[in-house]
Amino acid sequence: MRAYSWHRPTIASFIAYATEKKISKTPELFGTGMIEGVASPEASTHSSVQGDFIPTMSLGIPGDAVMALILGALMIQGIVPGPQLISEHPDIFWGLVASFWIGNIMLVVLNVPMIGLWVKLLTIPYRYLYPSALFFVCIGVYSTNNDMFQVGETVLIGLVGYLLLLLDFHPAPVLLGFVLGPRFEENFRRAMLISRGDILVFVKHPISAFFVSLCVILILAQIYVRLRKPKALASLDLKLATDAHAHDPTSRAPAE
Repeated sequence: MRAYSWHRPTIASFIAYATEKKISKTPELFGTGMIEGVASPEASTHSSVQGDFIPTMSLGIPGDAVMALILGALMIQGIVPGPQLISEHPDIFWGLVASFWIGNIMLVVLNVPMIGLWVKLLTIPYRYLYPSALFFVCIGVYSTNNDMFQVGETVLIGLVGYLLLLLDFHPAPVLLGFVLGPRFEENFRRAMLISRGDILVFVKHPISAFFVSLCVILILAQIYVRLRKPKALASLDLKLATDAHAHDPTSRAPAE
């Protein structure tokens, strides 16, 4: 049985790679390490980070897992992102915009001269990197309130997260549920009070009915993709086995 690892890069990477391959004069060389196939997806991934701030700050809807963490940190400080963020907290909004410029300039100044060092860091085995990262995380948690109980909570949460990764749970939906769950419950209760308990209120109005239908379609599409994935893997395994058999000289019948 051949094992496959399914990664979930950002949509920007897929779009950039497909576009670059489409406009390239040598698309057949993509997948062999061409610099165009590496630089374009990486540039689009980094630039999409700033784009993820738009729904996070304007609507309070995080664009990815990192934005969910930022949204949670703002809400802990009593700042609720939304359409009134610019008028109510202009210092935070414009400070964030300025940080984009300053951060990108600092990245260029720091990363270009230290490319060799970052490449050498990639050669460090993960069995050394992971314990080091956990050590510094525990130090940071303990230094906040000097409480060993919080360090134990961090270790327990880390074990639960590791278990979820083993079960193929992705962190982004968990973070989105953690951040958006309380707001969803609050607005759901408000809608039920206004409609006097009528659950059909969500499909009686065109706008809400549209979004409910869109959510149902997305869920059904995910289920359809999940059901088709084992068939696609089986077909790929059969094709790879057939190709390997065709190119194996020992499997050919002896000439007469």
